[in-house]
Amino acid sequence: MTADLTLAALLAAGARRLAASRAGAGPEATPELDAQVLLAHALMIPRARLRSHPEARADPQRVLHYRELLERRAAGEPLAYLTGWREFWSLRLKVSPAVLVPRPETELLIERALALHASPEGSVADLGTGSGAIALALASERPGWRLTATDVSAAALAVARENAAALGLTRIDFRQGSWFEPLAGERFDLLLSNPPYVAAGDPVLAGAALAHEPRLALSPGEDALGSLRVIVQGAPQHLARGGWLLLEHGAGQAPAVQHALVGTGFRSVRSHRDLAGHERMTEGQLA
Repeated sequence: MTADLTLAALLAAGARRLAASRAGAGPEATPELDAQVLLAHALMIPRARLRSHPEARADPQRVLHYRELLERRAAGEPLAYLTGWREFWSLRLKVSPAVLVPRPETELLIERALALHASPEGSVADLGTGSGAIALALASERPGWRLTATDVSAAALAVARENAAALGLTRIDFRQGSWFEPLAGERFDLLLSNPPYVAAGDPVLAGAALAHEPRLALSPGEDALGSLRVIVQGAPQHLARGGWLLLEHGAGQAPAVQHALVGTGFRSVRSHRDLAGHERMTEGQLA
């Protein structure tokens, strides 16, 4: 076993490889952190051990796996798909290429839902649940809420159900169907959604950040606002009196979403900024 199999050497080489790759481009790239996560995952050890025992040597077979993961990450594959999980709202969620990788800005939906409906009881629907991140985060905070989560993708719902079982949050009712289709005749105190909102022709879809994620969950087609409009228009038939609709959207879409909500009869319409300062989600109350 040679010196290049020490943890320190493997980390340094991995960080250099990623820094020179497609995944290492841009101000948000984190090649050193990505190398740490992948090496810890490949060796099945805590990340802390990489720092505490830099002189330790790794098993050559596991190093081969690490280098395979590095190449996949260098090609732009999301870190969460390589490790198989992502943390969201302090929950460890399984992810796969069948679902979007949960992102920190979506936690804004959770914060606003908890603020708008403080009651320990309530009925809530998560439209387009994907990995189940939104519904599961709410279930972890409000055990008394009745939660329903829909998704058109059977593969995504399988991931969501697996996450629910792993977390012991099994009271969520997962249903397959497009947006409101599985909710006929039902009304809720809160409706939440992080729908697709990137136009099909937007070059960002071919970029390293999104190229590996499911297109169905990213883009509604040529009209970036298509899914958002469908949800806004259908929401009044599925909200209880005084209920709220909360929508995540693109950084420049807040004015259009506000206009759609007001035009559909919502009041108290307002947008909120994410940690990067972008207007990332908009809410409205059924008049």
